[in-house]
Amino acid sequence: MVRHLPTLSIAMSSLALLVSQPASAETVKLGIGTQDTTTNTVTAGVVIRQLQLLEKYLPKDGKYANIKFELEWQNFTSGPPVTNAMMANKLQIGMMGDYPLIVNGFTFESNPESKSRLVGIAAYSLSGSGNGLVVHKDSPYYDLADLKGKLVSVPFGSAAHGMVLKAMQDRGYSSDFFQLVSQSPEVGSTNLQEKKIDGHADFVPFAELLPFRGFARKIFDGVETNLPTFHGIVVRTDFAEKYPEVVVAYFKALIAANQWLRADPKLAAEKIQEWTGINKEVVYIFLGPSGNMTTDPTIKPALIDAATTDVKVLQNLGRMKEFDPKKWVDDKYIRKAYAEMKLDYDAQLASTNNYEISGEDSFCKKPITDPRKAGEVWVDGAGIMPFSSASCTLGAYADYKAKGKKINVAYVFDTTRGIKLFANQAFFAVGNSEVAPFLLKKDAEAYAAKISGKVLGFDEAMKAAVGGGKT
Repeated sequence: MVRHLPTLSIAMSSLALLVSQPASAETVKLGIGTQDTTTNTVTAGVVIRQLQLLEKYLPKDGKYANIKFELEWQNFTSGPPVTNAMMANKLQIGMMGDYPLIVNGFTFESNPESKSRLVGIAAYSLSGSGNGLVVHKDSPYYDLADLKGKLVSVPFGSAAHGMVLKAMQDRGYSSDFFQLVSQSPEVGSTNLQEKKIDGHADFVPFAELLPFRGFARKIFDGVETNLPTFHGIVVRTDFAEKYPEVVVAYFKALIAANQWLRADPKLAAEKIQEWTGINKEVVYIFLGPSGNMTTDPTIKPALIDAATTDVKVLQNLGRMKEFDPKKWVDDKYIRKAYAEMKLDYDAQLASTNNYEISGEDSFCKKPITDPRKAGEVWVDGAGIMPFSSASCTLGAYADYKAKGKKINVAYVFDTTRGIKLFANQAFFAVGNSEVAPFLLKKDAEAYAAKISGKVLGFDEAMKAAVGGGKT
């Protein structure tokens, strides 16, 4: 009699062993294209990466129990290469400025494998600040009109390029008004410093960074185009539809990054300097309280309306055919992230408030009631001190100096446009006991004439502030 039981036992044991073994994990690569030195995108990129916030929120159960995500962060200096990498499916998520975003959406319309969708906002300015045009500090030029026939560089295809094109159209300038050439931020900055070009237009943070570093002066800001500007986040639809929970997790990480920034903006600026090489004082002018950018991931209708205008700018130049930004937006992922974090998306969508300068003015001894008429002085080792007015800010600056304190920078606000300025870069209309800062010399001159005053530079304005606003 032949007994087969041992063989059966071995077979059953082998089956039990196979069943008990966990299924091998599937590895999914997620490529995220960042622009680390573009200050508008830092909370959507480098902050999430450095604080490992995405790892915290990535799904780990259900269908994701046996999926391992391999994050590939790739850093770029402008938006167009991000689109190229997304088209090649080397990146699934990317971030860039408004004009490159629109080109991204339009380019993907003809892609049979995937479309791209605008799924959230990194940062925005309803006033249009961020992009700007600078000249060498020794230049005789103070207005765009002064640059007629001059050599001006800008990264072609960038948000700053869009700003220049819009400004030219607004003013009725012909396409050859400038000798316009394409140069990256790094090349344009070097050439401006060496006086090889007459002007350089660029996106955040370069129109502030180059003046801060001492060799440039801003003569045009995006606020003059009267059009909101923003940096946003796009995703390939083939990835988002397959792994929607991952896109939701990304937005949870972004919300957490924005909360981290606002909890301690001075520390955040210092860490971002460490991670990106952009001076903390420049980071702070954009992302600190009352900064020139608002970090808010909700997709506001005003921004999509601005994108529609951007499309028309590109169409007028023959650079784009039909494209409808409203059909390109998909807010379901960011809405789900808000819901799962017990936050009110619609309330945030309706709000355009930034977080603002507040507190007590320790120099003029009164509360700060109007943040956009206030100022700040960053005292090394002591912190960033708020003041209630430009005059009090300059007075406090002089007082700190007299006491031998080291000052990193002072900030004031443009009197008519409300944007944050480096005090030592501003023009001041002083007279009739008033000290009014301006970005543009022509604005300061017009206001000085109105108050029967004078236009002064920083040092003279500081003396006038100490003297009660008298010249």
